[in-house]
This record gives sequence, C-alpha cells and structure tokens, in this order.
Amino acid sequence: MLRRSFLSLALAPRPLRLATFSADVTPPLGAPLCYGLVPPAASVADPLAARGVLLLPAGQPPIVLCTLDWLGIGNSSRDLWRSTLAQAARTTPDRVALHTVHQHDAPGLDAAASALLPPSVPLAPDAFAQQALARLARALRAARPLPISQVTAGAAPVLEIASNRRILGPDGRVAFGRMTSCRNSPQCQAPEGTIDPLLRSLSFWNGPRRVATLSYYATHPMSYYGKGEVSADFVGHARNQQSDTFQLHFTGAAGNIGAGRYNDGSPALRPVLAQRLATAMAAAKAAEKPIPFSDLRWLSTPVALPLRQGPGFAEAELEAAIANPALSLPLRANHARYLAFYRLTKAGRRIDLSALRLGPFSVLHMPGELFVEYQLAAAAQRPAELVATAAYGDYGPMYIGTAKSYSEGGYETSAVSRVAPTVEDILLTATRQLLA
Repeated sequence: MLRRSFLSLALAPRPLRLATFSADVTPPLGAPLCYGLVPPAASVADPLAARGVLLLPAGQPPIVLCTLDWLGIGNSSRDLWRSTLAQAARTTPDRVALHTVHQHDAPGLDAAASALLPPSVPLAPDAFAQQALARLARALRAARPLPISQVTAGAAPVLEIASNRRILGPDGRVAFGRMTSCRNSPQCQAPEGTIDPLLRSLSFWNGPRRVATLSYYATHPMSYYGKGEVSADFVGHARNQQSDTFQLHFTGAAGNIGAGRYNDGSPALRPVLAQRLATAMAAAKAAEKPIPFSDLRWLSTPVALPLRQGPGFAEAELEAAIANPALSLPLRANHARYLAFYRLTKAGRRIDLSALRLGPFSVLHMPGELFVEYQLAAAAQRPAELVATAAYGDYGPMYIGTAKSYSEGGYETSAVSRVAPTVEDILLTATRQLLA
C-alpha cells in the first residue's frame, strides 16, 4: 500500500512546467524605425531581444507570454505572430500574450497598413520581421521545460522615473505635455501626478534556482531617441542587468506616463534611469513571497473597440490622405495604419484581452497605449492582492484614453487615438470579468 502510494505520487503530473525562449530581433541597418516616424537604423547601440516563457500547467493547454524590444505590433501582423507562436507551442492563439516594450528606436510592424502604401513609403522592415518571427518560433519549439517547484510574487516602488505626461490647466484641459523627456519649461518639475509607482514581479523556481522572472512597470521606456541608433533603451538595459534569472519585462499602462520630470533627454541620463529601474527590479524580487500556483487559470475575452468618429476619421478621407503625394511620407504611413485598423474592425475583428491568475497574483494583458488609470482600476479591484498590467499588446488602436480625457485635449487623445471615449466602459467591463 505504501509502495503504491509512493509510485502514484512519483508518477503524478507536475502541476506546472515552464520553458524559456528568446531570439535576437535587431533590425538590419537601413530598416525603418518607429513606423517611419524617426530616422532609419544607421547604427546599433545595443541589440533588441524577444523573450518569452512557455507555461505548461497540468491538464490545461500551453500558455505563451512573450515581449519584444519593438515599438508595436498591430492588426493582422499581431494575429499572424500569435497564431505562429501558438502553433509552435501547440496551443491556441487566445492563449498567447504578445506584447512590445515600446522603445521608439526600434521597429513597428503592421502588414495590413504596409499593404495600403506604395513601396516608396517606408513603414516597417517586413521581410526582416518574417525572419524574426521564424527565428522566435524555432526557439519556442526548441524550448525545454522544467518542473516548477515554487512561484513567488512581490512588488517594490520605483523612485524618480515615472511622471504623468498630461499637465492640466485651471480650465481642466491639457496645458502642457511633459512627454518622455522635458527641458526648458518650469512645467518639467511639476508634481509627478497620477502614476503607478510599483514595479510588480513574478518568479518561477526549479528547486533553489530562479528560472524566470516577469516584471511589470508603467512608463514610456525612452530616455532619448530619434537619432537612428537602435537601442533597447534604459528599460532594456535594466532588464539585462538581472543576471540571477531569465527576466522578461512588460511595459504597463503607460500611454500617459513618461520619465519627463526626471529626464531632460541627454544621453548621460540613460544609465541613470536604467540603474534606478534595475534597483527596483532587484528590490521587487527580494520582496517576493511564495504563492500557490496549482490553481493557475487563464481567462480571455474578445472585445470590439469603438472606432473614433469625426473629421479625418472617415474611410474616404483616410484613402485620400494615403494617396496624396503632397503629404509627408510619415503622415501617409500614419493614415494607412489608421485605415487598416478601421477596416479590420469594421470587418468584425476582435482583440483578445486576457488574464493569468495564480492565487493572489493576477496579470492583465491589454492592447494599445493604455492610460495608467486602467491599470490603477484593475489593481483597485483586488486591493488585497497583486495585480500587474501588461499593455502594448495589439497596437492597432494606438492610444486609449479614459472617457474624460477626450474632453481634456492633449496629444494622447488627438488623432493618435483611434478609439471613441466609450472605450472606457468596454475595457473596464472586460477587466471586471477577467479579475472577478
């Protein structure tokens, strides 16, 4: 009887196994960066990486969590990447969370938009992107899982990085945009404003070894950019310093958050910001406590985001702008991205929102350049637990403000937001369902 019990335990399936995978996704010289909005790649300051984990919970289909040092992947391109990674992992696309860190001296990808443009209008390194995806899928197929003996979670404050970009005037409208860097204005040193100061951390262990760590923090990840120098910037540098683990970093809901209060855009501040974030990553890991993980759950729900209405947003206007040779190439490329999102949404395409739930720790996976208020609302839903948010999933909608923010003006709710103010109700309703 004792022997049979021992054998049963020995042969019982492990509640969770995990494999790590990675690939170099540094674009070639000459490649468009930031959807053609900045100079193309002229040099490489440091390589760009795609990093992921494959979760194999007993009795469930596999789960893929992956983040890239790219600006964004949107529309049909994201569908292709998710389906390719799902096939490599032998799972379904709704169980693949694909996010970008959102550095600006890095590629953006949107094949549906590229198809609307003549070859003379650069948008993305499409041929290289196919190679990068194939490389990443091979790495995923080759990944070797390890049994997970413990999962730990924690959080730590990040000091002197994040500040809200939107500074309101007495009339309640945006009076100044502080952005990711700021200089030559007294508004640069205005209070931090609404931010989420916490970096949240989730680690997986194989015996005494921490085999993977996922970290989440909300700020735009640039110190300076636009000089043709490919870089993972300070967030990538901080992540790469975590030599005690295989670290993935996800940018949270940072649509209205940047380092502007603490960053004047000088190259000397990049390593300073990197060290501050690296310190917070290490502190969050030091604060981690064991959490139960046998009840790991994955939930997802598809949503249709409401299309922005008004002058300049109609299909015929977008088509005319794309065809207008008098407009700048970046502006025509922007219109193509907007039109791609418009047509796909009209055709019934939905965007998956998902949540990974492990005991008292939850991770919410969201699209676009989400305002930090969505992240704070998610955390407030489960105040006694840790709730992390990964934004910059599907980049089709671009900026996603709160309902109130669209009446406040400012860059983030201008034409760079492709959704209507009713998006808040849709996303908060879905969040409540995923975290219930």
